[in-house]
Amino acid sequence: MSPKRGDRVAPPPGLGEWEIRFLENAAAKGWEELCSQSPGNTLAAWMMMRRSPAPPVRSPRHHRLKDELATRTLKGRILDHWQIEVTGAARIWYIADADTKTVWIDHAGPGHPKATD
Repeated sequence: MSPKRGDRVAPPPGLGEWEIRFLENAAAKGWEELCSQSPGNTLAAWMMMRRSPAPPVRSPRHHRLKDELATRTLKGRILDHWQIEVTGAARIWYIADADTKTVWIDHAGPGHPKATD
């Protein structure tokens, strides 16, 4: 069965780690494409989200999105919106909810997101 909205990005979190879930069905589909096309980089991104989804030191490959994409509303709360550059074009966008220690992936895919064009 393919993952879908609300599903956990397996496996469950370990001690002190964040849970990762899909916010959108399209993100789950894109995640599967990333796993097929760039397994090593996707694993590295998964580990970043699991351990430090809102890093104190940003890098060009892992940072908050800018301007109108910098935040997203989730359950009535405005939360920071993050990006990990998996490859030159591939991206993962997510919301880090510190209250629940949950990362919500709202975009994953091998192509550059149209919202930033």
